Amino acid sequence: MIPPESAAAAGAVAESVRALQERAARALPAELVEHAGGWWLRHDSGSSWWVASVLPHGPDAPAAPAELARRVDRAEEFYARHGGAARFQITPSACPAGLDGLLAGRGYRRSHPVSLQAAAVAGVPGQRAGNRLRVRLEERPDEAWFGVWHAVRGSGAGPAAWGLLDRVAGPSAYARVLDGDETVAVGRAVADTGWAGVFAMATLPAARGRGAGGRVLGALAGWAGEHGAAHLYLQVERDNPAALRLYARAGFRELCAYHYRTAGAQP
Repeated sequence: MIPPESAAAAGAVAESVRALQERAARALPAELVEHAGGWWLRHDSGSSWWVASVLPHGPDAPAAPAELARRVDRAEEFYARHGGAARFQITPSACPAGLDGLLAGRGYRRSHPVSLQAAAVAGVPGQRAGNRLRVRLEERPDEAWFGVWHAVRGSGAGPAAWGLLDRVAGPSAYARVLDGDETVAVGRAVADTGWAGVFAMATLPAARGRGAGGRVLGALAGWAGEHGAAHLYLQVERDNPAALRLYARAGFRELCAYHYRTAGAQP
C-alpha cells in the first residue's frame, strides 16, 4: 500500500505534469479539438504530427477496463472521421493506468520518447558580452525566422505551420540570432499562467557549437520574466544528445518522460 503522503506527492506531480502538457497544447493549437471527459482529441491536417495526438488526461480515479476501452474506441472514431491515424501521448504519471498496455494490445506502436523539462527563469544564463552573435525578439515570426525553422525541421515547418502560429492565443515571442545579417538560430516562447513554454528551437548546422542556442534561451528567459513567468518548460526528444546538453547547461531538469502510441504506420 502506498503511504498517504507518497500518494499525495505523486498526485501533485501528476497534476503539475498535466497542467504543463495542457499549456503546451494551447501553445501548439490543433485545427480541431474535442474534449471528451478530460481527453483532448486533436486533429490537424498539416502541422507537425504530435499536434494531432490524443492528450488522455482526466480524473485521478482509475477507469474500469471497459470504460477505458470505450474511451479509446471514441478516440479511434474521431480520427477515422477526420482521416488520420489515432495517436496517443502517453505520460505514465498523468494518463489513466492501463492505457499504455491497452494500446499495445491493440497493436499500437510505441515511438518517440520525449523528456518534459523545466527550469527557473532566474537560473537561465543571460546574454554574454563580447559575442558577435546578436539576438532579436519579435512578436510575430518573419520569413527569416521561418526560413531557419524550415531548413532545420523540414516537413513539420511548412506553410500549415503559419496557421498554427496564428491560432496561438497567449503572449508570444520569436527569437532570432543573427551573425552579421544572417539569421542562424531561432526559437519561440508562449507565456501562460506563470510559465512560459519554449518551442521551435533550431540552429543552422554551420552555426552549431558557437552558443547560438544558448543565446536564444537567454533571450526567451528574459522575455518570460517580463511577462510574469517564473519558470520555463520544454519538450525534447531523448535521442537528441546535443539538445539535451544545451538544456542541461541552461539549468533545465527532467520532470518526467513520455512517449507516443500510434495505430498503424509510424509518422
